[in-house]
Amino acid sequence: MYDHRKQFDLSGKVALVTGAAGILGRHFVAGLASHGAAVAMLDLDGAALAEAASLADGKTLTIACDITDRAALRSAIDRAERELGPIDVLHNNAATKGKDLAAFFAPAEEYSPDTWRDVMAVNLDAMFFVAQEVGKRMVARRQGSIIQTASIYGVMGADQRIYEGSEYMGRPINTPPVYAASKAGVVGLTRYLAALWAPSNVRVNVLVPGGVESGQNDTFSQRYSARVPLGRMAQAEEMVGPLIFLASPASSYVTGQTLLVDGGLSAW
Repeated sequence: MYDHRKQFDLSGKVALVTGAAGILGRHFVAGLASHGAAVAMLDLDGAALAEAASLADGKTLTIACDITDRAALRSAIDRAERELGPIDVLHNNAATKGKDLAAFFAPAEEYSPDTWRDVMAVNLDAMFFVAQEVGKRMVARRQGSIIQTASIYGVMGADQRIYEGSEYMGRPINTPPVYAASKAGVVGLTRYLAALWAPSNVRVNVLVPGGVESGQNDTFSQRYSARVPLGRMAQAEEMVGPLIFLASPASSYVTGQTLLVDGGLSAW
């Protein structure tokens, strides 16, 4: 008899997660490890990686790496496969706000080309180069699942009204144009790679988180939640189940899809 429960089992699989020490990344790592995967964790901050690894119940390998450095990226992936085995699951999850938060949150009319390029170098350029480096290995082995993290603002416009009086970690915030453009690019890139690599049995999908509670003030939370049919923001751990679905054999006939985990925001 077909055992549906085993379709979510990642035992014996190797996963690689970029942005592994981030707000969502550490939850993604813990979820993949708890379902049996050995997880290679990539991020810039080695100390933050070690802390995130301590939260995972399973085998992990931490590699401090600047994914915009293609030589360093290739070396990190080589090490992950050498120490853990061939990568079965890639979670292409890293993103950045750049070097200067004030510049990142600047008005669209005054946005700096330098900040634009700094953010795009991680959010979109490196997204492709990581997928390229891991994907070609999956294509050669004729198996693999790639999940790329986008954002709700990569598929719909930001309602600027919710940002009046809104703060994140004590500073005013907005959704910058570079963030929306880079995340929309992730969706387009994913569809392209899904169609390209489907004949090699490599699946590529997008995970699209809605707003996640992570340090916003009450004004933002209340205004954002008022836009959401479920009436609240998400908790970080609520993104993990959808990731496991896309990573596992449970989604074996799913590719090129954009999975919105947004509490119904996009339904209105």
